[in-house]
Amino acid sequence: MDKQVTIYSTPTCHFCQMAKEFFTEHDITYTEYNVAEDKEKVQEMVQKSGQMGVPVIFVGEEMAIGFDEDRLRQMLEL
Repeated sequence: MDKQVTIYSTPTCHFCQMAKEFFTEHDITYTEYNVAEDKEKVQEMVQKSGQMGVPVIFVGEEMAIGFDEDRLRQMLEL
């Protein structure tokens, strides 16, 4: 799988933690942006997704809002 995986998250978000654990369990490398500390990444996340809530996850150009395991499996072809 050569699609880039990106997650916009916060340290206190339970669903963000679940998503990151899912990636780790499946040996998926991902880039994480902590939007609690990085205001530029907040703006980027909102611009790309229209969402203020986290997690916002991108697999290549595909987007998932929240921790939707079925959607992530589909996007990651697992």
